[in-house]
Amino acid sequence: MMAARPPEKKVEAMTVPRPDYSDCLANFAVSILNAFGVRTEGRGGIPDCTAMMEKPYRNVVVLLLDGMGTAIVEQNLSPGGFFRRHYLRSYSSVFPPTTVAATTSILSGLEPVAHSWLGWDCYYPAIGENVTVFRNTLQGTTAPAAPYNVAQTFCGYTSILEQIRQHGGQAFEVSPFAAPNPRTADALFRRIREVCALPGRKFVYAYWPEPDGTMHRTGVTSPETKAVLSELEEKAALLSASLEDTLLIVTADHGQRNARGAVLTDYPALAECLERMPSIEPRALNLYVKAGMAERFRTLFLREFGDSFWLLSRQQVQENGLFGRDTPHPEFAGMLGDFLAVATGDLAIYRSREEADAFIGVHAGLTRQELEIPLIVCTGGQGCE
Repeated sequence: MMAARPPEKKVEAMTVPRPDYSDCLANFAVSILNAFGVRTEGRGGIPDCTAMMEKPYRNVVVLLLDGMGTAIVEQNLSPGGFFRRHYLRSYSSVFPPTTVAATTSILSGLEPVAHSWLGWDCYYPAIGENVTVFRNTLQGTTAPAAPYNVAQTFCGYTSILEQIRQHGGQAFEVSPFAAPNPRTADALFRRIREVCALPGRKFVYAYWPEPDGTMHRTGVTSPETKAVLSELEEKAALLSASLEDTLLIVTADHGQRNARGAVLTDYPALAECLERMPSIEPRALNLYVKAGMAERFRTLFLREFGDSFWLLSRQQVQENGLFGRDTPHPEFAGMLGDFLAVATGDLAIYRSREEADAFIGVHAGLTRQELEIPLIVCTGGQGCE
């Protein structure tokens, strides 16, 4: 007689943290636009952020440090240090709390449902492929996805920098991806000073890819992570002390947490149900299931991962508004799989053992460590050194 199968495990939706789409990165971007005279319709800004930015500072500088969520600051930096002394409060990333979705929200003023830059890898129905968005390559390869930029072609947007310029204001990006492409933290902070020295009122968006990269490799509280954060904190303090008539806001796109890695190919019965490899992120998996295999997939997935992932159908994703409450982008519905699996614990699901072994710190799931990000505020040149 066969032993009875264990019951399926299932994450209770009511226990899962969600983004606050009234107080998130997209609202923060709207505050920037409003402070520089660009009026927006629909969603509003964040009142306390709009109020501080509307004061007549010559420079409003937003320094976004990738991955530096509130928990990362609390776990790694001294209460008496620059960041924690000037910590105002926390607010929310977007879903998924990951760089592609979150930085696009702050640069567009849109929620992910509206801009559809959903994660590191996205499925684009127009070409029938998973594309690594920022690299414009086919997922898992170095091959170009198309002879054009796929994300910009199908999901293009007007950045808040361009909107401010179109309104007659000055706006600058300082990052490794904008000329003159600073490649070191010292070069980044030097460039911020150069831009702030230019005449006239201006907005400066500065981005640096740390501590995210270090945490991915070494974990969220490793000695290497603490060293990188301490160095960035020192450089930000010196920047603030050197700038006159400047509002400096330090924030993040998302947080991180340490996690275990599972490999999809270790579950062949589950992998056999899929039309293609998952997209979006290892903690927010977009899953396209072969015809007639939806219930088999659901049963197998919940049996293996139901205590670590919240599994939603396409309809449930749309009803829950996980990606936001804005009007969906025309491409959004077609970019959603049959199911979305969202991490709620300490597990990530990778395509290969090589990927799983490469990551210790992770993000894109629905935990407070990943969702909560800090507002660190200082008026440059006024005793904030």
